[in-house]
Formats: sequence, structure tokens, C-alpha cells
Amino acid sequence: MVDAILAKIFGTKHEREIKAMRPMIAAINDLEPELQKLSAEELAHKTVEFKQRIENGATLDDLMIEAFAVCREGGRRVLGMRHYDVQLIGGMVLHRGKIAEMKTGEGKTLVATLAAYLNALGGKGVHVVTVNDYLARRDSEWMGRLYKSLGLTVGNIVHGLDDDERRANYLCDITYGTNNEFGFDFLRDNMKFSLTDCTQREHNFAIVDEVDSILIDEARTPLIISGPSEESTDKYYRINGIIPKLIRGEVIEGKEPGEKYTTGDYTVDEKHRTVALTEEGVHKVERLLNCGNMYDAVNIEINHHIQQGLRAHVLYKRDRDYMLQDGEVIIVDEFTGRQMPGRRWSDGLHQAVEAKEVTADGIGNLFTYTPIKDVIDIDLDLREESSKKNLVSSFIISEGLERQLIEFYENIANTNHKAAKVIGNYGSGKSHLIAFLISSVTNPELRQYISNPKVRKAAEKCDHKYCVVQFELNQGEADM
Repeated sequence: MVDAILAKIFGTKHEREIKAMRPMIAAINDLEPELQKLSAEELAHKTVEFKQRIENGATLDDLMIEAFAVCREGGRRVLGMRHYDVQLIGGMVLHRGKIAEMKTGEGKTLVATLAAYLNALGGKGVHVVTVNDYLARRDSEWMGRLYKSLGLTVGNIVHGLDDDERRANYLCDITYGTNNEFGFDFLRDNMKFSLTDCTQREHNFAIVDEVDSILIDEARTPLIISGPSEESTDKYYRINGIIPKLIRGEVIEGKEPGEKYTTGDYTVDEKHRTVALTEEGVHKVERLLNCGNMYDAVNIEINHHIQQGLRAHVLYKRDRDYMLQDGEVIIVDEFTGRQMPGRRWSDGLHQAVEAKEVTADGIGNLFTYTPIKDVIDIDLDLREESSKKNLVSSFIISEGLERQLIEFYENIANTNHKAAKVIGNYGSGKSHLIAFLISSVTNPELRQYISNPKVRKAAEKCDHKYCVVQFELNQGEADM
């Protein structure tokens, strides 16, 4: 009751702040007739004058009225849009580091130019943070005409720029970009060994568009950056093989308060995007992996990979959370729906998704399948022998995937294929690769074939820079 009476007498805090800005708005309006008489060159020279005054000790607050008037005049001439008084208020609020709430259509993009122009005069740079690449590119080109007419430079940080291009854009007076780009550049800079290699400079002033989305909604997803793991990827494929054998269950409320029962081998919490093995599921995994007690210290890593494998299968769906493109798992941003090449999930989740796709697609994202002929110059008798088969399919395997390759063709040869022929060549390392293949193969038939002097001789002669695998299929297996 008292607060209501005081608000009627003195006004609310919001009303008092707006009232305090009225004289400054009037002062900006008083400068308009004078600025309209200036030529384009004279108006742009105002920026030089402001910078000089800052060097002589003036503050940004001292220049705010004149700078806002110049920015408004520039917008009227270049963009055909004159800042209204309410937009001037919005610019003042942004300059003071507060949130300006404006309705759709009230010109948030134009309001941001006032605070951006004023804070760029100090020469330390201004970041304008948007929610997606489209808005960053649009606003940098659209509002960039205003800034450039007043003598400022404008940059735009988008995906695909190298370090030199990013550094050049960050050195501009005003830089547009998305929160993810700014955030990941900051993380990458903190991984650099030298300050000269960093792309960003000192953080001075930032304007965040759609602040509720960026600082609240998207803040739920942390930005994590890491280098590729050097650990063997065998465990991911081993774990992935047992995941389809586990049965999804559910949590059932009991009759007593707090009493709960679980069914199946695991339960899923869609809201928190987590999975948990049930007691029955733990016993089943222990049997399938023959690993003893899963909660022993030596099996902690297995337990972790089981969790990630379940998440990859149950919670992460192709063409929703990620896409397969050119043999690679590409993450899809959950907020913008845009692809994020080069980004990887952390904690082994990305490898678990890759393992799932390898199993689902036969060779999936790790192996590029290409029907080819005469890709390698093998001995004539081997070529003639291959031509007698009903079907010969060739796979080109990129370097660095030997271990997965071994497991893949061993599994095939051990089941329903007559043979899997491997010919390797990596320049000076081809003898080493052949020795690696021989030492890795446990299937007697494959070991005998790879050890064949003709195969080794063919590999030594070949100039091809790939490892070529030929699977000779029976007539009934041609649909693989």
C-alpha cells in the first residue's frame, strides 16, 4: 500500500530513469538542424574529432549527446531511417550496460547502432552478438553502410574463416557474429601457445541481440572445445555391438509413497537427456562383455562408455541432432537448425555416435564406398581370378583407419564371405602397413592371403596412396 502511494507521488523507478533522460533527448534534437547542414565529408569528420577528444581525456559519456546526434543524422542519410526519441532512450540504456526491452518492429537493430557507434570511438572494438549467421551477415551489411559512412570499419565473424581472417575482422571497430563463434574463438585463443596467434583482442563492449535466448536458453548448452583423443577407438565399437541387445524399460511408481520399480535393461530421462542401466541391465552387460563387476575400479571406463553408447542410440537421432555428410558426423545446432562442421560432442559421445553409424550403415561415416575398377595394378593372375567372381566391390579407405578396417573385414570374412583381399600402400610406409595387417589379422584365411608374396609384391609396386580392400561376394550376397 505504501509502495503504491509513493509510486503515485514520485513515480516508479522506471519512470524516474526515463524522466532523467528527457533533457539529453532534447539536447540531441537541438543538434539536428546544425548537423543537417553538414556535407557527408564533414559529418564523417565528426568521428575523427570525437576520437581526438577521447585521446585528450574526454569520456564516452561526455560525447554521448553529440555522438548520438551524428549517428542519427547518418542513419537518416544513408539508411533512410531516423532514430525516434524512444530509440534514443534504448541506445542510452544499452550504453549503460542494461537490458532494453523492445517489442517486435520497434527497431532493435537500429537502436544498437547508437551504442555501438559511441563505444567504437575509443578504438577498442565493439562486438554485436546475434543468434545466427544470417542475422550477423545481414546486420553487418545493412547497418555497416551507416558505420562506414561515418568512418568506422565493420567485420563479420562467420563459420569457415581461418585465423588470419578472423583476426582481421576482430580488429575492425565493430564486429558482428554469433554467440557460438565469439565463444569458441575465445576458447581456441586460450589454447594458443603465443599471444600473437590469438584472434581476438581485448574485450571492450558487447551488445547482445535476443539476450533472453543467448544468455538463458542457449546458455543451457555449454561451449566445450577439445582436441582429438589419442585413445583407441576399439572400445566404442565393442560397446556399440551390445547396445541393440539391451531393452528399454521404464520407471513405475509403487503403491507406497516414494516406491519405484524399473523394467527392462535401462531407463531414459528425455528431459535431462540421460540414461541409466537398471540392475537387470547391469547384469546383462556384465554377461555380454564378460567383464566381471561393472562397478569395480578397473571397469569404470566401460561403465562410462556404456552410458554414452546408450545416449548415442536412444537420445541422438540422425537428421535431427546430427547429419551424415561426406562420410562425417555433422552436429546440428538445436536452436538454429544449422550445421556445425568441425564441432564434436565431448566425453566420448561423438565417438559413440560414429560407432553407431558404422554399424547402421555397414561402413557408415568412416569408410567411403566407391565402386572402382583397375585402381591398383595387381598381378594378372590375381586380376583374372577376381574377374571370375560374381561380384567384386572395392572400398577406398583413408589413412589412419587401419584398426577399424581390420575389425570390419575380419567380421565379414568370419561370417559369410569367401575372402577379403587387402592391398596396402602408403608410400615409404607400405611395408610397415603390410606387416601391421599381418600381425593384426587373426583369421587364418586372411593371414595366409595377406602373407602371399604376390600380394606384398603388388603393394610394393603400386603408386596408389590408399589402402584398397576388395570383398569378393557370393551371388547370394550381392545385395550387401
